[in-house]
Amino acid sequence: MIVDLPKFVDAERPQWTELERHLDRMERDPARRLSLEEAQRIHYLYQRASAGLARIGTLASEPELRRYLEWLVARAYGEIHDLRERGKRITPWHWMVVIFPRTFRQYHRAFALSLALTIFGVAFGALAVYIDPAGKSVILPFANLQQAPHERVAKEEAAKTDRLEGHKGQFSADLMTHNTQVAITAMALGMTWGIGTIVLLFYNGVILGAVGLDYIMDGQTRFLLGWLLPHGVIEIPAILLAGQAGLVLANALIGWGSRITRGERLRTVSGDLVTLIAGVGIMLVWAGIIEAFLSQYHEPVIPYWLKISFGLVELSLLTLFLARSGKKETIESH
Repeated sequence: MIVDLPKFVDAERPQWTELERHLDRMERDPARRLSLEEAQRIHYLYQRASAGLARIGTLASEPELRRYLEWLVARAYGEIHDLRERGKRITPWHWMVVIFPRTFRQYHRAFALSLALTIFGVAFGALAVYIDPAGKSVILPFANLQQAPHERVAKEEAAKTDRLEGHKGQFSADLMTHNTQVAITAMALGMTWGIGTIVLLFYNGVILGAVGLDYIMDGQTRFLLGWLLPHGVIEIPAILLAGQAGLVLANALIGWGSRITRGERLRTVSGDLVTLIAGVGIMLVWAGIIEAFLSQYHEPVIPYWLKISFGLVELSLLTLFLARSGKKETIESH
């Protein structure tokens, strides 16, 4: 079947947009009863969108248009056939354990790119410190990282008082606020066609690599792992997910080879971007709590092996959660 795609999209887009409006109203007010005319109209638009999906289903050159129609038809099918009981709309728990990890996996290539950019930054930062150890004063923006690692470790381990006593809550809140701002910035910079997101991910990697090698070269690997792992195994992946969201946004703006409009592309990914950044926010809340109440305490207060073990358990659970959570429901729904 030969399809004049531009003409087809121009003719069908008003019906797709109308169907979206109906579905949005139904989701906002699930208790609202439809009139017979509205129900018939929605069913007609659903059938028309399904027919359109069938027509373009064999066009390998239009994956974004096909994904959009698949998403639209699936939404309409769920509402028309009422697969979700009215009293069982998406709950926060369902969103957390099913929708969020499933959305993460849907854009796994963007996450892989976010991870690769950060790793490249880590390698660059480590190499810079290895070649010129004195250069860390230029790379690292934090005063407590400027001193020699062994000096900081000796000071931390010899401390007789709890420097955060009475301030743990405030310190934790400050961490959450700062890290959330960084995460939102990483996503929002996708509006620069991804350039800003790429730079931010790379620079975060540079700092991480420089700090890591600085402590390792000074023989403080155990302290480094005990300090960073408890909160870092959540905080760093959260920033990677924020970068993933920024790259998804950039891809929707650029629209490589896509013939659907930019507005339609952005509308298609908008809900997923909210899901990703909301999940990132929850992760950063946990990371902030752990950093304030665990990561900042070292031997002899808390053994390093205990902190390292805790971090490794967190990393294992997070990996399993993002890789597997919600898969069983997806299989059963088919």
